Amino acid sequence: MYYVCYVLLYCIIFAFGAAIGSFLNVCIYRLPKEESLWRNNSHCMTCGTPIRKRDLIPIFSWCRLRGKCHSCGAKIPFRYTLVESLNAILYVLIFAYFGIFEQPVYAALVCLFCSALIVVFFMDLDTQLISLYVIGFIGLLGVAVTVYDVCTGNGTLLSHLIGAAAASVPLFLLVILSGERAMGRGDAELMLAGGLFLGVKGVVVGLFLGLILGCIFGMIHKAKTGDSKFAFGPYLSAGMAMALVVGEPIANLYLQLCGLK
Repeated sequence: MYYVCYVLLYCIIFAFGAAIGSFLNVCIYRLPKEESLWRNNSHCMTCGTPIRKRDLIPIFSWCRLRGKCHSCGAKIPFRYTLVESLNAILYVLIFAYFGIFEQPVYAALVCLFCSALIVVFFMDLDTQLISLYVIGFIGLLGVAVTVYDVCTGNGTLLSHLIGAAAASVPLFLLVILSGERAMGRGDAELMLAGGLFLGVKGVVVGLFLGLILGCIFGMIHKAKTGDSKFAFGPYLSAGMAMALVVGEPIANLYLQLCGLK
């Protein structure tokens, strides 16, 4: 019975994560266009037919329709289902890692943080823009996590404040000195909000991982297209997501190797 309850809880978390993932698709598509997230009904991008309520079930509806519009038969991009599935799986993994009963509040905040990073990842990949609304939301999550850590003794206010500045200040300087040619202002603002959430150790490791990923894929992009300009936000987002798990261990290992801990 104990295991059945656990399985049921994780199924609920998966379903909730998929539902949130469906909303993330709306954010990814509409925020760059400055369209309302609430007023307009979802519709087929090809024929404009409103999507039926029974076809709005995340993941399942795409599979049932075999990835095609019920009216015109046009293909529905797989990425919609990818975002829903990714968000749902991340929610399950996050609650499994931090504990459903051990740290449910922190796990919920991390889930929302990762959801925001997914929006940044795909939006910046598509448009090379990062919405200030998403950055603001991450900032609010950073405030919430800071309060949580201070109240529970898991972290300090100073760590989060330094985290907000540790990665963002160098990037803001790079943006100003290069005239936004080396990096966009949105990337620096993203690290400001993300640093408040992660704290100093997490954001430094996240920035480091993001830069490595960005350099690797940037070189691949340039080799294929000859263009050195590409979106950096997706790789910074991936780096911060990885830092949620490996940030503390990597930072502590580095400090030990340097004899600082």
